[in-house]
Amino acid sequence: MSVILVSAGYDHTIRFWEALTGVCSRTIQHSDSQVNRLQITNDKKLLAAAGHQNIRLYDIKTTNPNPVASFEGHKGNVTSIAFQQDNKWMVSSSEDGTIKVWDIRSPSVPRNYKHNAPVNEVVIHPNQGELISCDRDGNIRIWDLGENQCTHQLTPEDNTPLQSLSIASDGSTLVAANSKGNCFVWNMPNHTDAANLKPVTKFKAHSNYITRILLSSDVKHLATCSADKTARVWSVEDNFKLESTLDEHQRWVWDCAFSADSAYLVTASSDHYVRLWDLSTREIVRQYGGHHKGAVCVALNDV
Repeated sequence: MSVILVSAGYDHTIRFWEALTGVCSRTIQHSDSQVNRLQITNDKKLLAAAGHQNIRLYDIKTTNPNPVASFEGHKGNVTSIAFQQDNKWMVSSSEDGTIKVWDIRSPSVPRNYKHNAPVNEVVIHPNQGELISCDRDGNIRIWDLGENQCTHQLTPEDNTPLQSLSIASDGSTLVAANSKGNCFVWNMPNHTDAANLKPVTKFKAHSNYITRILLSSDVKHLATCSADKTARVWSVEDNFKLESTLDEHQRWVWDCAFSADSAYLVTASSDHYVRLWDLSTREIVRQYGGHHKGAVCVALNDV
């Protein structure tokens, strides 16, 4: 079983880490911009890096430093990326106010969906037929890929940017977080689509800006990262009770990733460090140092 752990950020490098030893095993230069997000394909063959106006795919299995594909067309920073389960297509969101759906094999002509504001995140519903996105005006939109249009829109808190959202792997739950530190939770009772969102709860996760919200793959835990220099983990099963506060970072925490068994969390921070936390003890198991500017994104696959 190979563990793939990758981070990137403002120093224009993408770094692969040996998870157990903390050694940087490979560095890719991403010279023309910072990297905003990273995503690993489900088959662990490719790494996608979202930069300024483009997305690049890199081969994980070789040491080739050059991208194997490049997706051009966004007019602003690319804020998130997600892969369809068979890795046939990918979706991206951008500060340019659009979502684009790309065919991995022919990157030239994406499908376009327009928000009226910068889009901070887009996720793919487990049914693979819907997208859910959030924007800086505070709107969540649901897009039906079959009908090729926005079918639902909701605004949990007026005039408050939604920074991040996450959907449960079983289609049961949607969560979103905004710039005031608030989290919103909806149930999707029929699990098969996002048509029937039922508000469950709203809670204050941080007193400051939330940068990332993420459900674990077993849907038992929820992680939030914040400008308050902490990441927090909440119990989904116990009405979003706080389980742990991870507070060793010196600056903003930008991104996180759960291990497959939800026992560990990896975090990336403006303090240049990536950290691996044992959630049962709240202790740092490993620290990954090598970035010489802020680390803003991380990707982990240990399946």
